[in-house]
Amino acid sequence: MKTPLLAWHQAQGAVLINDRGIELPECFTNFRDEYRAVREKAGLIDLSFRAQVRMTGEDRVTFLQGMVSNDVKALRPGGGCAATLLTEQGRIVADLRVYALDTAFLLDIDTRIKDKVIETLSRFIIADDVEMEDLSATQTTIALQGPLSVQVLAAAGVSVSLDKPFQHCETPLADTLVRILHVNDTGEDGYEIFVPSMQIEAVWQALLEAGSPLGLRPVGLAALNTLRVEAGIPWYGIDMDESRIVLEVGLEHALSFTKGCYLGQEVVERVSARGHVNRKLSGLLVQGDILPDSGDKVFHEAQEVGWVTSAVTSPRLGQPIALGYIRREHSAPGTQLRIDRSGTPMIAEVTVLPFVR
Repeated sequence: MKTPLLAWHQAQGAVLINDRGIELPECFTNFRDEYRAVREKAGLIDLSFRAQVRMTGEDRVTFLQGMVSNDVKALRPGGGCAATLLTEQGRIVADLRVYALDTAFLLDIDTRIKDKVIETLSRFIIADDVEMEDLSATQTTIALQGPLSVQVLAAAGVSVSLDKPFQHCETPLADTLVRILHVNDTGEDGYEIFVPSMQIEAVWQALLEAGSPLGLRPVGLAALNTLRVEAGIPWYGIDMDESRIVLEVGLEHALSFTKGCYLGQEVVERVSARGHVNRKLSGLLVQGDILPDSGDKVFHEAQEVGWVTSAVTSPRLGQPIALGYIRREHSAPGTQLRIDRSGTPMIAEVTVLPFVR
C-alpha cells in the first residue's frame, strides 16, 4: 500500500520506509527538527495508515453499543470517543475511535486491521438494519500536531471551536470540504483531518504554505513514533494485539463500566472487580545508549518478568525509553529491572506513563 501523498514526498526528497506493509515518509529533513516542530510549534503528518468505515442504518446505535467497549449511545453528532472491539474472551481485536454524524458513525482504525474489523462486525449483523462502507479508497487522514496547530488552521482560513477530545466538524479548507477532529497523536494538542483523497495534495500544500511563517513543517514517521512513545500511546500491532486483554494496555479511557453488555464485557468486569491484572504496559527508563528491541525479555534478578514492545531515544529526556509489559509484582515506579538485548544486559527503571507531560 502507498500513501496518496507519495509523489509529493518523493519530490521533497523524503526518506521512505515500508512500515508493516505501507510506504510512508520516515523523515523529510532532520529528525530532531521535525520532533522539535511538534513540541514547540506545529508539524504536519501523513497518517495514511488510518482508515475510516462509515456505519449507517436505523439499528446502527444499538448494534454498535452492543459491540464496542465505550458508550457510543451517549454520543451526539459532532462528538466522539475512543473504544475497543474485543473477542468474547476480552482480547483486543482493535482499538478505534467512534465519531457520531447525523445519520452515521465513522469508525477510525488502523488500515492494517480494517478488514478484520469489518469481518468481525459483519458476523454479528443478522437481522439488524446496519450497513458498513469502507472509505479507505476515497478518504485520507493527515494530522496537524503541536501547540500552534489552531493558529495554523486560522492562517489557512479555518476557524474551529473543538474544545473536547474527539469533537469534530466539517469545514472548507483549500476549496475542499474536510472533517477536522480534535485528536492528540503525540502528547501535544492537535487535530486529525479527513480529506477526500483526490484533493489531499492540495490540502496538504495549502496547510504548509499557510503554516510556514508559524514554523509548520512536514513530520515523518520517525519523529511521530518517538513522540507517541514519550506520550505513552500504544499502537496496535506493536504494543497490543489479539493476545492482550484491554486492561493490560491501559486503555481505560476507551471503556465504560456503566453502559451495560457488549462483546467481551464479562471478562473486563471480572478483571476489574479483581482489582488488578497480572501484567501491565509500563514505561521503562533505560540506562546507556543502546536501544532495546521489540521482544527483548525483561528480568528481575533471574526471573523473567516481561518484555519490550517499543523503544526510542527520547530527545526530551536524553536517554533511551521503552514501553513493555511488566508483571504486577515488579511494575511499581522506581523498580530496577534488567533487559536482555541479545545477551547484552541493560539496566532499566520502571516509570509512570507518560514519560513526557
